[in-house]
Amino acid sequence: MMETRYNPQEVEARWHNEWNKKKSFTPSGKGTPFSVVIPPPNVTGALHLGHALNNTIQDILVRYRRKTGCDTLWIPGTDHAGIATQAVVEKRLLQDEKKTRRDIGREALVERIWKWKEEYEARITKQLKSLGSSCDWDR
Repeated sequence: MMETRYNPQEVEARWHNEWNKKKSFTPSGKGTPFSVVIPPPNVTGALHLGHALNNTIQDILVRYRRKTGCDTLWIPGTDHAGIATQAVVEKRLLQDEKKTRRDIGREALVERIWKWKEEYEARITKQLKSLGSSCDWDR
């Protein structure tokens, strides 16, 4: 029986599981090589509409090449954006704790920057997957 209401989370999860099970986005090793590296979004925040548009256009090109027999590889990634990330973390530190980087010391600041980077990198990757981006997620 067909569902009476559309549940996007359920449908998306089913498609993502199917794609992962079949390794749909792994290069075939056959055909003319075609590869794209995502211009990496900075880990200073979440993806926005511009990222979604850019990745959708890339996805269309990659899927087209894959369907026309090319050995297609789309490589995901994020940019640590060191100085920009440090600025965001320092701003948060000041807003939330009324402290500066000098108050907490270099080691504690670096630890917070790495924590921020890991959190936002995971968030961005999850968002790209939710968009249905056909990257080779095993790389």
